[in-house]
Amino acid sequence: MRQVAIDAWVEAAHSVNSGASYRSGRQARSVLDDARETVASLLGCEPIEVIFTASGTEADNIAVQGLYRAARVAGRPARIITTPIEHPAVLEPAQNLGAEVEFLPLGRDGHVGDLSALDTPAALATCMWANNETGAIQPVEELCRRASAQDTAVHIDAVQVVGKVPVDFAAVGATTLAASAHKFGGPRGAGLLLARRSPAPQPLAFGGGQERGIRPGTVDVASAAALAAALRESVAEMNAEAARIGALRDTLRAGLLGAIDNVVVNTAEPALPSHLHLSFPGTDSDSLLMLLDGEGIEASAGSACHAGVTRMSHVLEAMGVSADEGRGSLRFTLGRGTTQADVDAVCATLPGLIERARGV
Repeated sequence: MRQVAIDAWVEAAHSVNSGASYRSGRQARSVLDDARETVASLLGCEPIEVIFTASGTEADNIAVQGLYRAARVAGRPARIITTPIEHPAVLEPAQNLGAEVEFLPLGRDGHVGDLSALDTPAALATCMWANNETGAIQPVEELCRRASAQDTAVHIDAVQVVGKVPVDFAAVGATTLAASAHKFGGPRGAGLLLARRSPAPQPLAFGGGQERGIRPGTVDVASAAALAAALRESVAEMNAEAARIGALRDTLRAGLLGAIDNVVVNTAEPALPSHLHLSFPGTDSDSLLMLLDGEGIEASAGSACHAGVTRMSHVLEAMGVSADEGRGSLRFTLGRGTTQADVDAVCATLPGLIERARGV
């Protein structure tokens, strides 16, 4: 968490129910309103379009299930258009709604290509702005334009990009957009959903009118305040951090490619400057992660939500990565705490570990 988020959370931690009509309730509502207005000003939307959630996963679920149900009530076809590289928070709800799910084709570079499926009406189209494993940035503006021409609602999973690249909800043209606070230095257990006034997703839970009735329940005012504070600081330093982190990422890639034979780069531009996904044929991810962890280096074999599951990432499968390459893959992500010393440590340590893993 950023210090500004911690400070904002502590300051608002005493807040009572923001729906109460007495003085302390009105004070809590003022803190919540300020947070909502801050988010709206930073992400190009109206304050009423900001819905606070407990995570990006919850935001994705509300959007995918809620928009689909609203579309079906309106007589739209039982069809969802998405990509095979979505986060499970999007893929699993989509596949459990009883709809026909059609996947947009994907290139070996991890980018969505042919969008012609969007030229036929559907209940919902959903696509992540940037992939959580490879960092590949998707053509979400064009996707929204094509889907909107058929009056198809569009959900964008922007968990990886909010706070890292400029986001203008109104300009993008999506119906809903999801984000997670911890991705930009806010508290874990806090997220947000941007939702246009119409069509609005149907609620998945009932029992209160909070957050336009779309996400009922007493709002966590302190987390909302911390989220807004983190987002403000993240957006303010966005350009400088993107340049710094991108330079470190490029140094890391060049250092590893220069020191290790037979490396496959799975991150292709356009991509987030924070992501580098590599495959090392002849190794397996589990062994590499254990060896790296022993050296104090923390990497991943894919999504953190799939930690502990020994199988090739569904993202790599969709990209057409071979089984041998996919088994020995690592995702390195760099952030505001990453330093040149960190990159140097990985470049000095990983080549020897790869040799051990390959039995060279």
